[in-house]
Amino acid sequence: MPLLSERVQIERKQFFFDLKENASGRFLKITEDVAGHRDTIIVPATGLELFRDSIERAIEADKTLAER
Repeated sequence: MPLLSERVQIERKQFFFDLKENASGRFLKITEDVAGHRDTIIVPATGLELFRDSIERAIEADKTLAER
């Protein structure tokens, strides 16, 4: 059972964000579902802030490029 579970629909893709825990520790499981095909990545909880920082930089870069 996930500690936290969220689903996000973006265009034709669904993303599932599940914070889970096992004997090795907590982790974020991110699953992309496109027409029944799923791909998953696992981010250890120890790396979540670095992961967030990278996403925030990508958002800022996208905003800057959109202003051009």
